[in-house]
Amino acid sequence: MTRNPVEAILGVVVLIFTGVFLFFASSRVDVGHVEGYPLKALFTKTGGLEMGADIRINGIKVGSVTKIELDPETYMAAVELTIKDSILLPKDTQAIIADSGIMGDKYIRLEPGKSKEKLSVGECFSQTKDYRSLEDNVSEFIFLSTKDDAQK
Repeated sequence: MTRNPVEAILGVVVLIFTGVFLFFASSRVDVGHVEGYPLKALFTKTGGLEMGADIRINGIKVGSVTKIELDPETYMAAVELTIKDSILLPKDTQAIIADSGIMGDKYIRLEPGKSKEKLSVGECFSQTKDYRSLEDNVSEFIFLSTKDDAQK
């Protein structure tokens, strides 16, 4: 059985392009663990939020979710976050669980408030909004539309 040198060269070229592509993709994607200070947020419903999920302000990643557990006293989901050291959040910042489209990953969206006081290390967000699924939104819409019909 003879080997064709063109096939061998083509195979090497494919491997080189694959390596270059993987290097480029890994250098462009920000999936690493964020170094920073810890904060905590309590939610009644996380909607499939996972450890390692992004924390974003205006679409820019500023942190990541480091731990999700059940608070044994309140039975709420206690989510620990790590925020970049350069981002100092006002005390009235709101933490909201959102998703990236219909089938997208869940992330925490932060909406900074106007307070002059800043959240300190390990502090808990005072304002949170739980994840609202598509089913929640549709059922609320149906309930509100049938409620208006019943009042007429």
